[in-house]
Amino acid sequence: MSDETVISVKHVSKNFYLPQEKHSGLKQAILGFRFGKKYENQHALKDISFDVKRGEFFGIVGRNGSGKSTMLRIIAGIYRPTKGKISVNGKLVPFIELGVGFNQELTGRDNVYLNGALLGFNRREMSAMYGEIVAFAELEDFMDQKLKNYSSGMQVRLAFSIAIRARSDILLIDEVLAVGDEAFQRKCLDIFEQYKAQNQTIVLVTHDMEMVRKFCSRAILIHDGNVIQVGNPRAVAEKYSQLNQQAVDVGVAKDNHARASKSHLKVDIENPGGDAKQSFGIGDHMVVSVGWSGLEPKMLESIGVSIFKLSGEHVTGINSRFNKHDPKWKENGQIALDFKLDIAPGKYYILVEAFRAKGEVVDSQLNGPQFTVSTKEVTWSGLVQLPHKWIEHVPAATEGDRAS
Repeated sequence: MSDETVISVKHVSKNFYLPQEKHSGLKQAILGFRFGKKYENQHALKDISFDVKRGEFFGIVGRNGSGKSTMLRIIAGIYRPTKGKISVNGKLVPFIELGVGFNQELTGRDNVYLNGALLGFNRREMSAMYGEIVAFAELEDFMDQKLKNYSSGMQVRLAFSIAIRARSDILLIDEVLAVGDEAFQRKCLDIFEQYKAQNQTIVLVTHDMEMVRKFCSRAILIHDGNVIQVGNPRAVAEKYSQLNQQAVDVGVAKDNHARASKSHLKVDIENPGGDAKQSFGIGDHMVVSVGWSGLEPKMLESIGVSIFKLSGEHVTGINSRFNKHDPKWKENGQIALDFKLDIAPGKYYILVEAFRAKGEVVDSQLNGPQFTVSTKEVTWSGLVQLPHKWIEHVPAATEGDRAS
């Protein structure tokens, strides 16, 4: 890989001025013109700087609305920066809006030649590539149909199949794998493998952190228009996952608060240190704290805590009666249960019930708090990891073994 810089982004900022008023008539439009419109200044990018070297597979990641696609469009020359400077050394082809040159009234065959011309190929060159393009897109039976009869997935497959034939020093790719079945996505990943082996310079915008870890040599994380981290793709992917989890935790906490019922039971999820928490890793300990008030002491005999997956599967149910935990129940009290979360990644919720003797439910918190188990490396499959151990059986000795 060369150390030559092919893309240089220096202190780039981008503002969008969004009108706050809509004119529904001529009078409003004239008054707006006379007295001036009100605009909201949206700061999409704020002082962004980074370089891309020749032969790098460079990733740009960030949550929706972070500014990553805006950055890619500025590099492509579609947008102009409000401040700062972009330098590009080499021919650049953007895979940003695949099929942007397609004509819906023409056939797939005609659109192949039309899109190829936009990429700089003549008709003879496109004829030589036509069979490979159609085969890669898996559209042999549809090429003489009008494009308006294609599904969105078919159009993206055709556009991608044409675009990868482009001759360019630098490729800009924006979530091109968002549409397409698993088989087609695998073919696209094979193309990326070829690009990487050929030291093709690529700038990739994606939400897929596995692609970042697998293909990117460096990456940048943009959040709310600011650079959060640049460099090692694994570190950037991990930071991106943390930002996503923080957003999930905020949403779950708000939802838990909104869904809390007016029962006598109060349920909280905490870490072993007693801090409120909404997300855990596989194997972490989670403490479910159950408090109650206003229950007559003679009514309360046991507390039951169940974990359900959000999709409905009952993971486990624990009752203090069967654990031989028999405290002196009072009108007001609190009890906690520590779980080791050897369960699969996903979203879960807690159901808590208070029982009197004979298993009769006194009160319940059916829509208890939710929590998530984050994706880490899983060395087992299924919903839970059961306690287990391997036992090796030594074969019994044969007659020949005993004789020797």
